[in-house]
Amino acid sequence: MEFLGTTFGKPYTLQTNVYIRGSGDGKIIGREMKFHLWFDPTIDFHHYIILWSPKEIVFLVDDVPIRRYPRKSDPTFPQRPMWVNGSIWDASSWATEDGKYKADYRYQPFVAKYTNFKAGGCSAYAPAWCCPVSASPFRAGGLTMQQYRAMRWVQRYHMVYDYCRDPKRNHALTPECWSES
Repeated sequence: MEFLGTTFGKPYTLQTNVYIRGSGDGKIIGREMKFHLWFDPTIDFHHYIILWSPKEIVFLVDDVPIRRYPRKSDPTFPQRPMWVNGSIWDASSWATEDGKYKADYRYQPFVAKYTNFKAGGCSAYAPAWCCPVSASPFRAGGLTMQQYRAMRWVQRYHMVYDYCRDPKRNHALTPECWSES
């Protein structure tokens, strides 16, 4: 998850990424989706969750699913162990309205704060009996019908970019999009 910043009077953008072959291999095909948040994330703390199980990856904001990336095939699902990395970096060459607005260093230092940070689940090398955390409040796995409705609402009214619907992308490299084109 990445916050891409904003310009005055516009909503903040949250980008979700799924990388299939890790990083640094030169053949990274990002699977990005961008959402305008329906609140100002600078006013108070919010809950941002990534649930990664062998069957799917679910991104949630304040317990509302915003994106579900199901495992459709082994070649299109991440196989490497994941890790958490928090940083602030200048992406103003592309992130804020495609590079229109640059970072203003008069406002430094830039600070990120975390509260109630938790990381848990099964490691990539855990025994088969280890059960991954579920997005469902009933812990049964998968999303409830209410969660699916909430995700459809977010995607309909707040999603501003979907790599599967980008005509500039080479979709030969993203076969999970073929049924959506």
